Amino acid sequence: MYLLVESVVTDTLGVSLPLYLPELVLCATMVLLLLSRLFDRFERFDPFYLAIVGTLFALITSAPAGGFESLATTPPVELFTGMLVYDGLTVFLRLALLLFVCLVLLLIKLTGLARREDGQDIYVLLLGATLGMLIMASANHLMTVFLGVEMASVPSYVLVGVVRNSRRASEASLKYAVYGAGASGIMLYGISLIAGLLDTAHLPTIGVELARLDLPGLIASGQQLGVLGALVLGGLMVGVGLAFKLSAVPFHFWCPDAFEGATAEVAAFLSVASKAAALALLIRFTLAVCSPVAELSVDQVASEGVPPIATVATTAELPESPAPAPLTPVRTFMAILVAAIAAVTCTFGNLAALGQTNLKRLLAYSTIAHAGYMMMPVAALATLTGVSGELASNAIASLLIYIGIYLFMNLSAFAIVAFMKNATGSEAIDDYAGLIRSAPPIAISMIVVLASLVGLPPLAGFLAKFAAFAVLAQAGTPLMLTLLLVAALNTVLSLVYYWRVAKVMCLRPEPVTRGPLQLTFWPTAYAVMVTIPLFTIFVFPGGLTELAQSAAEGLLLP
Repeated sequence: MYLLVESVVTDTLGVSLPLYLPELVLCATMVLLLLSRLFDRFERFDPFYLAIVGTLFALITSAPAGGFESLATTPPVELFTGMLVYDGLTVFLRLALLLFVCLVLLLIKLTGLARREDGQDIYVLLLGATLGMLIMASANHLMTVFLGVEMASVPSYVLVGVVRNSRRASEASLKYAVYGAGASGIMLYGISLIAGLLDTAHLPTIGVELARLDLPGLIASGQQLGVLGALVLGGLMVGVGLAFKLSAVPFHFWCPDAFEGATAEVAAFLSVASKAAALALLIRFTLAVCSPVAELSVDQVASEGVPPIATVATTAELPESPAPAPLTPVRTFMAILVAAIAAVTCTFGNLAALGQTNLKRLLAYSTIAHAGYMMMPVAALATLTGVSGELASNAIASLLIYIGIYLFMNLSAFAIVAFMKNATGSEAIDDYAGLIRSAPPIAISMIVVLASLVGLPPLAGFLAKFAAFAVLAQAGTPLMLTLLLVAALNTVLSLVYYWRVAKVMCLRPEPVTRGPLQLTFWPTAYAVMVTIPLFTIFVFPGGLTELAQSAAEGLLLP
């Protein structure tokens, strides 16, 4: 017992805590923000500076000690006795989310959403939700998965209704909370089913236990159909929680209402951070239940010294056998399920966006559509894990590239909506008429963002979609090629409603009721600043693509 406690303490202090430093910095920042309200001398102190300094420090500490190039050669490290894992995906999501939060904090400062007297509350809620999303990104255990989802969700419910005396915001917050509570309950029941049937809640071990069941043999013989049905039901229930965070159809109902009722700043945060964390979890689940390494017997794993981390091996490393691989049914199930949800999600999002007259609600449906696009590489990943480690790595890298670019696209779009709301008091698309003449930098920035969301060159959105769609072509199965066709048709369809917004801004005369726009220098500079990366990433994509590829390769190391 003494040796066990000593081992846990040594591992926690020597390995886990140093690699968990960014999250600890966020916790310390939140504590300081709350403590600052207890002392009168800090009444005139703007909490924004404490929040931004703490977040920047967390961002700096997220950089790997061996440099970004070391991600491709550093194997995953389990933290806190396997509850979390430190790998390339963890590092990439930390960098993306913390950079995004820094930009959102600056946006909140410029729009005046967080007043000095209650700014601590908004900043603590924002950082608390971010902490939950970081836990989701590094989760390695079903209990940590649920903890991360709840820590990300509960502050988000409050952020949606943060505007005082707003009936629409309160209604949106309530809807969001009700849907979230239902999804969390279903997800928790699914977790209990999986953990009970497989006798483990450790994600990599779940794959090993699934391989032990010999699913192809059970399906062929018709034995233990009740167990198989319960496993499928448990997986679907866990998928409900992930689909809710992704706002994937049919669990998207909260998204348009929540985005319309919330402020544009909060909608920007939810549209990017929530989806990035949920996609990271989807990758981890897919690797856990589809990895060829899990198909090796426990004795083989122990004799070869392979750590219990869900990894992907190349076909040359797998034992030759004419029989179907034990996890082949799981890969097929995951590929079909994720592909079907992705196709329906992007199609519904684009069709629903066609009739919108509120720009923030239109962007909400656009967010749903992009969730469908970003799920497509995960469907390819489920197919490719049993074929080639290199192609599976490309699937993960393409999704990480999409996330990195999507960050700037959505932030810029919602930032412009926030500035225009402050200037005109309206979010209606018709009130953007003539914007090219009254505020040229804002109008040009919005047009650039809309073109990037469509995926037109020479903008970064083209690289994001090209990378995601290329993986589908590399997979080459009839299902993936069908999914590629659906994605291409939806991209053409999205051009209709994005062009409608651009047409209103450029071709229609200014509305008489709007009056002169009062956009100061700093909001305009911010909108331009977060739009410029859409050009620079297209011209110089090396930094983002190399980081994403290194993160993906490190994730798949044995």
